[in-house]
Amino acid sequence: MKETAPEIGTVGLFRFAWRQLTSMRTALVLLMMLGVAAIPGSFIPQRSQNPMAVSAMFTDSPAKALWYERFSLFDVYASPWFSAIYILLFVSLIGCVLPRAFEHYKAS
Repeated sequence: MKETAPEIGTVGLFRFAWRQLTSMRTALVLLMMLGVAAIPGSFIPQRSQNPMAVSAMFTDSPAKALWYERFSLFDVYASPWFSAIYILLFVSLIGCVLPRAFEHYKAS
């Protein structure tokens, strides 16, 4: 007779995802990801800061510029993937810090 694991359902899945997102380890990983994701913004010209350099990039090496454009590397700090990282970090930190702050407040 083979035993199967019990199903956790939608609420259980949501609780599991919330606990994973609000763990300190996840916040640290997201902070590291944010730091790594900001690196291209330091080395690749950003459209908002230097539009002439971006135009020169399209003129000098159009194939590379198209790939950079495809991955939003000319607008790193406004790109959807960068925004997703910092929004997840914000939610993770709020969910991680607030319960601990309430417990600390109750203890004092």
